[in-house]
Amino acid sequence: MTDLPSMLATWAEKFRPHREGVDLPPHHEQCLGCGPDNPHGHHLQVRRHGDGVVADHTFDNRHVGAPGIAHGGAVATVIDDLYGFLLYLVGTPAVTRQLTVEYRAPVMIGVSYRLQAQVQRHEGRKLFLVASIAGPDGSVLGTSTAVFVAVGIDHFTRERQ
Repeated sequence: MTDLPSMLATWAEKFRPHREGVDLPPHHEQCLGCGPDNPHGHHLQVRRHGDGVVADHTFDNRHVGAPGIAHGGAVATVIDDLYGFLLYLVGTPAVTRQLTVEYRAPVMIGVSYRLQAQVQRHEGRKLFLVASIAGPDGSVLGTSTAVFVAVGIDHFTRERQ
């Protein structure tokens, strides 16, 4: 993995306007949600779509919970990472403060799902976000809300106790 300062410098460059329909760059190469070099990751590929983001994703056998069904934590991971791409459009890094997922139906292994997310509103440093996951027939299998809090890059370099 690249050293932290180099990775953060590259990451910070991603918080800028992106054209409609363009594939957005991964957060970093080892990101659990979107990192192309993480062998355990989801390899999520996200595009800008209007004021939000969209991705098509298929969960595989690495993500099994009950037989044939994606683990709820794997689904939540993908949604949380999807929200992270909204931050590129907003123009600032932020961290997850609260994440809620409502599972309406099982998310199956080997099926392609459409995930969408957008910013609902801003209040100071808080971003209120919404997302959904839909099946091939367009039926909504899950929804999510989240609160993210905008932070500076220094948030990721401070020593933690």
